[in-house]
Amino acid sequence: MPLLKRKPFPLADSPKDLENNELVYQVRFTKEIFRDYNEYLGRIDLYRRRVWMCKFTGKSNLTFEEALVSEKCAAEKVQQFPKDLIVPALQIIQYSMLSLKDLADTVAVKLQECLFVGTELYGRKDDQIYPCKIVKVLENSADEVQYEVVWLDKNKKVTETALLNAEDLVQKKPPLSRRFLKSFIRESTYRSAPWVLHDKLAQNHGISTALPQELRSKAFFRDGLLVCNKKRKTNDSEASDPEICKRKSMERGRVNGSIAENGAKKGEGGLLDEDIKYPIDDLLVQPGPDDPVFSERPSPSREFKVPMNCVGDLLMVWDVCSSFSRLLHLWPFSLDDFERAIYHKESNAPLLVEAHSAFFRLLLKDDGEYSSLVQGKKRKMKITLVNWTEYLCDFLEMIGNPKLCANTATIKRGHYGLLATHVKLGILCELVNHSLESNIFREKLDEIIEQRQALGATRRGEALEEGRKKREEKERLKSEPTPNGHVNGHLTDREKSEIAKTDHGRRSKDSSKNRNGMVISSQSGLSPVKSEDDHPIAYLKKMAKKRNSDVTATSANSPKEAKNDRMEFNDKNTKEQRREYYERELEKRSIKTNPLGKDRHHNRYWWFRRDGRIFVESSDSKEWGYYSSMEELDTFMGSLNCKGERERALSKHLEKSYSRICLELNKRTKDLTNQIAVEEAVLRRSTRVRAPPRENPATAYLRYVNRWKED
Repeated sequence: MPLLKRKPFPLADSPKDLENNELVYQVRFTKEIFRDYNEYLGRIDLYRRRVWMCKFTGKSNLTFEEALVSEKCAAEKVQQFPKDLIVPALQIIQYSMLSLKDLADTVAVKLQECLFVGTELYGRKDDQIYPCKIVKVLENSADEVQYEVVWLDKNKKVTETALLNAEDLVQKKPPLSRRFLKSFIRESTYRSAPWVLHDKLAQNHGISTALPQELRSKAFFRDGLLVCNKKRKTNDSEASDPEICKRKSMERGRVNGSIAENGAKKGEGGLLDEDIKYPIDDLLVQPGPDDPVFSERPSPSREFKVPMNCVGDLLMVWDVCSSFSRLLHLWPFSLDDFERAIYHKESNAPLLVEAHSAFFRLLLKDDGEYSSLVQGKKRKMKITLVNWTEYLCDFLEMIGNPKLCANTATIKRGHYGLLATHVKLGILCELVNHSLESNIFREKLDEIIEQRQALGATRRGEALEEGRKKREEKERLKSEPTPNGHVNGHLTDREKSEIAKTDHGRRSKDSSKNRNGMVISSQSGLSPVKSEDDHPIAYLKKMAKKRNSDVTATSANSPKEAKNDRMEFNDKNTKEQRREYYERELEKRSIKTNPLGKDRHHNRYWWFRRDGRIFVESSDSKEWGYYSSMEELDTFMGSLNCKGERERALSKHLEKSYSRICLELNKRTKDLTNQIAVEEAVLRRSTRVRAPPRENPATAYLRYVNRWKED
């Protein structure tokens, strides 16, 4: 089990008298059971802290679960210990008083002398050293041992065999690493200095458990475990010294008093909130008295034209078409148009025809399996609105998906639009997957990654240069004197007294004016005004005029200060513009869309910069919804509890992208408003009006033209 402060940590005992239907709290990785939620939360919080150590490897600063995984991996690795070396290693470890490092070094040196079948080392041949492997050990007598070895080439293939003596064999490095030996020592023993093997392990390998003579006066066995009595002398000396006893008793009393006080507080109100280090897992967060007022989370809209289980594929295909439209030579289209085109069944929507054709052209250029299949059928390499279904049938034949191939006859008859929605999206998903595996796409992705790395390097270089300039400016200001002759703002005692006198005279003057029934403004340079007689409007005009005159005088008297302010303002604007520029360039070179984050129930939130909606995906990916207005976004952000890990990360990401998301949401709202206005205008139009009606944006997918189409 993992160690806490280098000591074993006992697990909590299961509650007694548990009923079959009783609801309890269980820790997933230790199987501990708690009736009280506060106890369970406290134990989970302790397990999540980075205070644990792996018992076998000695790794520290781990959580309890990470330490468990580390111990499991170390135990599996130790099982690979060569069987011929186990007994010699255990004999060295048993009752050794060395430190772990020295003991591992000793074992490594001793094991280097042990040669066994399967050891790869070096042998002398014709005054040269060549790699070899022991295949057999020949004991001619008690003192004479020979080893049958096979010589290995660079590829570790056997060339020939030979008989060598022990002095002709050379090991350039130990057979086992010291780190591996440390893990083996920790797993094989239950205490250190002296190191004592587990009883079963010692019995299985015939290792003596009798205590050596030199340790019998220092240690003894109690309940089957070795206990050292080396602290007896120090304890006796402390007992004989009354001052030490008195001081320790006082310290013990203070500690016990603080523990009792904390225990009383916890007993009154359960687990103290200060004991919980936030953020924690969202499902463990409980309402607290200091929590803000959370808004009620809005329900996302679920108005999709395609079935709910097809929304994920719809978004994936559209995102790839939009992100790599230049590479595909496909004019960008909106998600709404794409959804309507998929839903359309009356004819072959031009938008879908052009999308399929763009993927086919890419696959034909790639000279892969699809290109070979098409060339074998001697088809024309030009895809048109008439023959595009032939290329589609060839693609279905290549992938060999039975569910999709069953629709080949319908496609050949020219009724692609009658296919079910999930079939259309299934075909497009296959096209996307095969295109992403093509060499053209991979080269483009490598190019984008290199550009992103170059932008990141330039950005870091500018940040380092800016930091260097700031440090140099700071050092220069420290070394240079100020214009009034004082360095670092220090004044003489005489000047301080003069300032104090001036300030005292000003305060006395102000107080005399106050006694005469006048109210003085707290801002310097403003005229006194009577509190009851003057009119507020006249007073405000007078104040504004005075402030403008002061600003004019200041600008006239100190042009250098105004120039410095302008330079500082321009510098800040330049930095902000550079930051926005890098963010825009990195966003242009994005190779995939990542979710904004997850909420407490593991629902994922997606935002695509080419569509003004935030999509909500359930944890099982079966339900989808979206937020499409500023009010919904603000309400949703107000419902996030930042005490949870997932919702805190989601809130930070939303705050970072808030301005861009709001811009797209407002744009979408305006577009919808204009679309509704156009539809209403068509309905209200009189039959006597001869002017042609404006085109309805809802049917734009039927008028789609690919302006980037290759000839």
